Amino acid sequence: MPTAKSKFNPVAKSTSNEPGSAIPANSKKQSLAASRKPSGFEPPATDGAGPGSSAIAKTPRSRGAKSAEVHPSFDPLPLHLAEALKQMAATPPPAEVGADGAQSPLLFELAWEVCWQLGGIYTVIRSKAATVVNSWQKRYCLIGPYNADTAAIEFEPAAAPPVIAHAIDRLAQSGVKAYYGYWLIDGRPQVVLLDFRAAFHRLGELKHMLWADHRIESPPADGDVDNVVAFGFLVGMFFQALSAVCGPKRPIIAHFHEWMSGLGLMRIKYLQLPVSTVFTTHATLLGRYLCTDNPDFYSKIDHIKPDHAAGHYNIYARYCIERGATSMSDVFTTVSDVTAMEAEKLLGRKPDVITPNGLNINKFSFVHEFQNLHKQYKEAIHKFVAGHFFPSYTFDLDRTIYLFTAGRYEYTNKGINLFIESLARLNHWLRSANIQITVVAFIVTRANFRSMNVDVLKNQALFDDLGEACKRVSEHMGNRLLHHVSMGRIPSSADLIDEEDMVRLKRSMHAWRNWRQPSIVTHDLWDDANDPILQQLRYCRLFNGREDPVKVVFHPDFLSATSPLIRLDYDQFVRGCHMGVFPSYYEPWGYTPMECVASGVTAVTSDLAGFGSYVMRNIADPANQGLFVVERRSQSFDAAANQLTEILFNYAIKERRGRIELRNRVERLSEYFDWTNLITHYSHAYRLALREKAAL
Repeated sequence: MPTAKSKFNPVAKSTSNEPGSAIPANSKKQSLAASRKPSGFEPPATDGAGPGSSAIAKTPRSRGAKSAEVHPSFDPLPLHLAEALKQMAATPPPAEVGADGAQSPLLFELAWEVCWQLGGIYTVIRSKAATVVNSWQKRYCLIGPYNADTAAIEFEPAAAPPVIAHAIDRLAQSGVKAYYGYWLIDGRPQVVLLDFRAAFHRLGELKHMLWADHRIESPPADGDVDNVVAFGFLVGMFFQALSAVCGPKRPIIAHFHEWMSGLGLMRIKYLQLPVSTVFTTHATLLGRYLCTDNPDFYSKIDHIKPDHAAGHYNIYARYCIERGATSMSDVFTTVSDVTAMEAEKLLGRKPDVITPNGLNINKFSFVHEFQNLHKQYKEAIHKFVAGHFFPSYTFDLDRTIYLFTAGRYEYTNKGINLFIESLARLNHWLRSANIQITVVAFIVTRANFRSMNVDVLKNQALFDDLGEACKRVSEHMGNRLLHHVSMGRIPSSADLIDEEDMVRLKRSMHAWRNWRQPSIVTHDLWDDANDPILQQLRYCRLFNGREDPVKVVFHPDFLSATSPLIRLDYDQFVRGCHMGVFPSYYEPWGYTPMECVASGVTAVTSDLAGFGSYVMRNIADPANQGLFVVERRSQSFDAAANQLTEILFNYAIKERRGRIELRNRVERLSEYFDWTNLITHYSHAYRLALREKAAL
């Protein structure tokens, strides 16, 4: 989030004393040309260069101009880095290299989320790993940072194959610790984890090299940048060792995801290694900041000054790394046409390939069981809803529709504001038409809370007690029924339930009833009065009143089957709902609606989400298939809210048979988004990278 409190105008002209003011907005042609220059980033010849010096424009120099004396080694012995690398290059490759076919390329994929769940890229890499392994077999390996806590759960150490083992040994000679093994996920891909923290004692030297070689000044107190710098230089050393092992006959492809791995790509180019590089941005850094701060981001994007904006948000070093990796990569890709447009404007290069995200559909596939699973998990949601609302008033659960939205708490970007506005309008439409349908809308996102709300917990506990009382009474009734029938008599109601059981039931019922208005939030938030979701719910008067057909449950925590509230894991909860609603304003791709499709759940997305844009371009009449797209790119907020309200209203008044048919249709779409189909886009990017390298 921006550190400055003042309103930021992203289109303001930058001045000469602003960070990044000297960086030109290079075209793709200029960027590609720059990536082919032999010596990478070069300090300018003029005196007095400052933080604003170009991280893209480069001055060529000869290979011999790289000064070894300023690059200390990681070797515990008093050797300089250049001398250690010379020793690596002088060591002959092992005899095993190329035994399985010298011309077969090796593919390495690098990301900060390898064996370390932090964000959405973890889902991308993990879900496609089995498909990539199926194609590349042992020629595919992932590289990420070593984190002892997550490695203990997700990583299985193993003996490295000869090529990688020799490279790891060479790194060890320079004091760099690398771990080889397998990621404990589907496909069990090979993994190399680099211990970037072990390089922290040389962080000052690495930052000097970052400035000397790439003209990027690292801020003094940015832990994320420090981590990236350490990891990036280790990646460069790894590929230098690997290139020396493999020799010129075996092609190597290195695929980097996001800015946090981007410095490794820049090191490959600076060291002039024979490695084909691919860089993928899943969302630009500036895009995330600017979209949060500017509701009309897309209308202003042509006039935004990226360097000025990066300086304002104090992410200039990160932006330089991201833009440097974009410019220097052999092939630049992004996940959607929405992000492609954003990258071209903010990073100065149009992507060469669009690589849409997919899913491992087999993990969601239950053949014809998905309708039964919906019924099973819907019953669990019924129990929560009854426990939450029925102490105050009741409604027909058989005529109740469950909607939900979920994701990071990005109130505007994720379209939560549009969802709530549409719920308010839907509430008015249903009341005005006197339609006897109840809609319960769940908002599931992580917010800061103190604890679960005591009254909400108490209602669920008393509902459990009521269930236990009914279970005991039903057992007694069953025994009495059997006794009377065995005697040849048809029992009356008085014969089946005695006075003691009747009193027990009445006591449980009276204890459960409280007649208070059901809460709109399940937890006690730290800042209840200023929470954007609660503020809008109150403004729209969505208070869960008895007369309101639309009810709202804000669940500000992750879902878990062990929770005393909604006792389902997230994927089970999705299957139990009728529709997922994700009308995002800023969403480079958007896994949540795609997961709904894979689970056979009707979904709403937007044309400003990468997934929604992809659907509109590749699927004919998606609404008829149970996949609705809200047009936010060309409409005002008010018009988009009306469109979403109409979608929700038409779905709510459908008969059960119509909803079942829609679920069947949307489930049939899921195969379209399987990685076995979408991986071809990545394969195309790798072929282009090899061709680009061969042309140099």
